[in-house]
Amino acid sequence: MQNEEGQITELYIPRKCASFSKPESVCKKEKRSEEWALAKTQQLQTAKKISLQTRKLIFNRAKLYSKEYAQQEKELIRLKREAKLKGGFYVDPEAKLLFIIRIRGINAMHPKTRKILQLLRLGQIFNGVFLKVNKATLNMLHRIEPYVTYGYPSLKSVRELIYKRGYGKVDKQRIPLTENSIIEQALGKHGIICVEDLIHEIMTVGTNFREANNFLWPFKLKAPLGGLLKKRNNYVEGGDAGNREAYINELIRRMN
Repeated sequence: MQNEEGQITELYIPRKCASFSKPESVCKKEKRSEEWALAKTQQLQTAKKISLQTRKLIFNRAKLYSKEYAQQEKELIRLKREAKLKGGFYVDPEAKLLFIIRIRGINAMHPKTRKILQLLRLGQIFNGVFLKVNKATLNMLHRIEPYVTYGYPSLKSVRELIYKRGYGKVDKQRIPLTENSIIEQALGKHGIICVEDLIHEIMTVGTNFREANNFLWPFKLKAPLGGLLKKRNNYVEGGDAGNREAYINELIRRMN
């Protein structure tokens, strides 16, 4: 091709793909798309395999925990029968887990009492939290006893609370526990990857109880069905405040 001065210039002709007779840019784009599709397929297959393995692991753990709980129940029945045959009484071992529910507001509250309630994350009425039994815990409970009620939750109560009203703390946000991946993301480094792991750690007060309990957002319970009797009186006096021991489970069911 000649220009105005009569010089010969080259005409640009796009290169063709040998196989498809298409421009090179189109071929590169199609190749990239194929590579991305292949990578995505491989990623999905890998994720599917990992998910299947995790589900099997969760199922096996849940089965193991169920067997452990059943064995403990059988052992308790056996010990009670032995004690009865010998003419004695079986005394249950000291409880390791408490569930505390706030039942009163802040009117006429001492600043130290208010601070303890803040430390226990009981910021609102009918908030509930799990707590490990030790000397420091009992000293704090003695101070705030007129404002809370507490007792020893059963496995059924712990499971119902976590499944029905359980929320996790992820990046300081209150997230519902709709998937095991949420728990695994926050507590996977402690070996807790599913709801059943979380329930077992709370119920047995395991080595990672503190991390598991801090992950759980304080439970927001509803007002108890049938109401409360006398919030200002202790439970042993016919009121609602103070230690209910095993009778806390009945209150949990009315508020869950």
